Amino acid sequence: MSIVSGAIDDRIVYREAAGDDLPGISRVRFAVRENILTPEQLRARGITEASVAASFLTTSKGWVAICRGEIVGFSIADREECSVFALFVHPDYERRGIGSHLFDRAVDWLWANGARRLWLTTGPNTTAARFYERRGWTATGAAEYGDVRYEIARPS
Repeated sequence: MSIVSGAIDDRIVYREAAGDDLPGISRVRFAVRENILTPEQLRARGITEASVAASFLTTSKGWVAICRGEIVGFSIADREECSVFALFVHPDYERRGIGSHLFDRAVDWLWANGARRLWLTTGPNTTAARFYERRGWTATGAAEYGDVRYEIARPS
């Protein structure tokens, strides 16, 4: 995807995430307008830059979207849990297809790793919830922290 505005090149480059990307990933995570959590709240859930970097070496894989040298979106999938662990796009870059591209990478990787059913959680009545519903995911009930659990079965 290439978006050019005037003389500034706004091409989006996608690649696999690495532990060194965690500061940029965190910057995006804390810039969002929905599903807002503080660093302290994430830490209380066991989610830190160190824990995410460690997961990249074992059961998880992440992808980043980069524009002008800055991470502007990311997704993370966990093959052991068969889950999409995270999908976030910086508010300044929403509605450009970045989230769809990152989400597809995570889902495709999980299917390629043998998952039969995937799940994720998100806040109720959010843009994210509508995003997943448009892609065929079904709300299956309440999850921790007031979130809603979504699931989808592997396509035939």
